[in-house]
Amino acid sequence: MNTDASPMPAAPDSGAAAAQEHTQPRVALVIGSGSVKCAAAIGIQRALARAGIGLDMVVGCSGGAIYASLMAAGHPPEESAEITQRLWTREITQRRNRRALLQALAPRWMKFRVEQFGLRDDRILMTRLEEAFGAARIEDMAIPLHITATDFANGEMVVLSSGRVTDGIRASAALPFAFSPWKVDGRLLVDGFLSDPMPVSVAVKHGASVIVAVGFESPYQESLTSAGRFAFQLSSIMSNNLLKSRFAFQSLAHHSEVLAVMPEFKQRIRLFDTAKVPYIIEEGERAAQEQMPYLKQLLARNAPASLEA
Repeated sequence: MNTDASPMPAAPDSGAAAAQEHTQPRVALVIGSGSVKCAAAIGIQRALARAGIGLDMVVGCSGGAIYASLMAAGHPPEESAEITQRLWTREITQRRNRRALLQALAPRWMKFRVEQFGLRDDRILMTRLEEAFGAARIEDMAIPLHITATDFANGEMVVLSSGRVTDGIRASAALPFAFSPWKVDGRLLVDGFLSDPMPVSVAVKHGASVIVAVGFESPYQESLTSAGRFAFQLSSIMSNNLLKSRFAFQSLAHHSEVLAVMPEFKQRIRLFDTAKVPYIIEEGERAAQEQMPYLKQLLARNAPASLEA
């Protein structure tokens, strides 16, 4: 598997793709972490398609890895929405990992093992990922796909550009404490948001000239009435500050054009509010439409000189 740092549609013809690469800016869609809010990317995909703007690559982090993978596989927006509503439900966290609980309470007796520590059993999640993606591989996607995770040993971002899609998503969405780290090529990987919740740098490194970056701030707790809420509050503070600082740096440090699309939700969106996916998609499409004039300007500005003549 390249860690630079259901049947799937066939990949596009390489000759046609190469020709297009020389006549148009390379467009990337980066979908940051955000759990079910990441469904907004489906609305953005819909708006881009309506405007005749194709994608040359997709990058996914954490929950965004699911939607990036569906897009890369060639699923239309409506199909992606249907799949995610079946996949991402509260049931995937209902079953407790009793061994992990005992490890936390009695680490010496239970021989605490990092690779097994996750308070929720991931078997339902893995079953659903297998149902959605089967044996599909990242390098065989119709649109180039890159999934990010975090190396648990040193905190570095790991970019998965090959290997099983299910492994990539499982590693990228290994939410600390909830799910155990996931081993890929001998490295223990955890949630991608810990290293970069909106990994624009991956699209830059792989040659994108125009980047549509979709990001979401983590919600703050209304009341801190439990240890779990306390932990989520700390996580939100860290991830939101990291999101802002990393995006500011990437926007200034690279020559690529970066357009941020940050959908705003008037309704409160909880971790497993899949019933609100249609609403989330609509808000994503609305946010993309608002940014469309700016995106078209970026595309025109980055068009090769031969097209402007």
